Order: sequence, then structure tokens, then C-alpha cells
Amino acid sequence: MKRYTRKTLVLEIGMILVGLLFMFPIYMLVNLALKAPGDQGAAIAPPTQPTLQNFVEAWNVGNLGSGLINSTLVTVTVVVLNVVLAASAAYPLSRLGARWSTLTYFAFLVGLLIPMQLALLPMYQTIRDLGLLGSLWGVILVSVGQGLPFSIFLYSGFMRTLPVEFEEAAALDGASAFRTFWSVVFPLLRPITGTVAILNVVWTWNDFLQPLLYLSGSQRKTITVAVYGFVGQYGAQWNLIFAGILISILPILILYFFMQRYIVQGFAGGLKG
Repeated sequence: MKRYTRKTLVLEIGMILVGLLFMFPIYMLVNLALKAPGDQGAAIAPPTQPTLQNFVEAWNVGNLGSGLINSTLVTVTVVVLNVVLAASAAYPLSRLGARWSTLTYFAFLVGLLIPMQLALLPMYQTIRDLGLLGSLWGVILVSVGQGLPFSIFLYSGFMRTLPVEFEEAAALDGASAFRTFWSVVFPLLRPITGTVAILNVVWTWNDFLQPLLYLSGSQRKTITVAVYGFVGQYGAQWNLIFAGILISILPILILYFFMQRYIVQGFAGGLKG
């Protein structure tokens, strides 16, 4: 058994201080969300009369219910499409040794090197020409396209570590490449699929620029854009903003608490692979 030394005490104190440092933004978020508009205390001071009215007003004025529904629809669709398309593309790219597959793989990776800001104007013009401005499908298509390069990169790296014996056995039984992939290979991709899904959920749910750009001028808003609506030309309703932020992160927190074991396993397994 290791002795409790002065070094251990210093390490514990240091970790506690680091933990408090990371908790400080959360404290400020909750603190300001519970403050009444007329509370004149310092921002760091606890509210003199905590109130939940900010949450009620933010929900009603900002129409956050519709924002949550739109964000959920966009996030679920983007994650499903990203998983299906990235896994399907990564399978031949990682299994075929032809020169064209290598070139195609690196062509996908170029998408990781191009700054998103450089493509904003042509993407906006493309979505406009397709008649998808103001539609959730415009946001979905752009989000899927931006997430595919990294998802394909993760899937390809993981597939190269899988043995080919299972696929060879399925081929001997007469299974087609399509049946082999979906019945044999895809179930083996569960760890990396969890990683890809987690990353895409976080990126898509927190995305602000794409919904703001492609849904502007319409009544459709994601939760991030709905919260931004509390920022006006001459000021900002900070109590409503922080209340709206807490409402926006609540679904992700609930999802994490209920699925934290699977999320940790999937993320760790995907990184290990």
C-alpha cells in the first residue's frame, strides 16, 4: 500500500484547483441564468433572489421548443447519413489495394485540409440554386458533407485493423459484397461507429454558423440560432441568453447520463482501434 506523502497532498490540491477552474464557467452559467433582471449584484456573486422565470420567458419568447425539435431532426439525420455513407465508402477504400482507391481515399482527406470559411460562398450559392435555402435539408447536406472526410478517415483506419477471414468465409458461402459488409463487417464496427456518432452529435448540435447562414429569412431555427435571437442591435438579454444555453445543453446532458457507459466504451474502443 502506498503511503500518503506530501507529494500526494500537493497533487490532490492541484487537481482540486484544476477541477474548480473547469467548474467556474458552469457556475457562472447557472448563476447568471438564475438571476433576476434587476439584480444589481456582481456577476460572480450568487443571486439575491434566484428565479426560474428566466427559463420560462426564454422558452416562450425565444420559441426554444421549435428550436429543439429542429436541432434534433438535423442532428439525428446527419449522424445516420454520416455513419451509413462513411462506413460504406471506407469499406472498399480500406479493402481494395488498387491505385484508384488510394487516390480516392486521399481525395476525401483533402476535405480535412480545406478551411470551411473558404467554401462558404460556393456552398451558399449551391444550396440557393438547389432551392434549399430556409430548409433543414440545406443544413443537413452541408453538415454531412463537412463531416464525411473525418468519418471516412476514422472508419478506414479501424477497418484496416480487422481480420479478413470473416469476409472470406462469407464469400465462400456465396454472400455478395453488399451482404458481407452489412451482415459481417458492419457489426464489427460498433466501437468506431460509437466514436463517429458521438463526434457528429456534438458538432452538429452545437453548430451555429450553418443554421444561421442557410436558415436565415425563414421561421425555422435550430436551438443555437434561437438562443442568438436574444442578442439585439443595442444590447443583449443576458439572463435569457444563459437560461437558453442551459436549456440547449440539457438534452445532450440527459443523453450522456443515460448512455455514458456506452459512450465511453465506444469512444475508447474507437480510439484504440
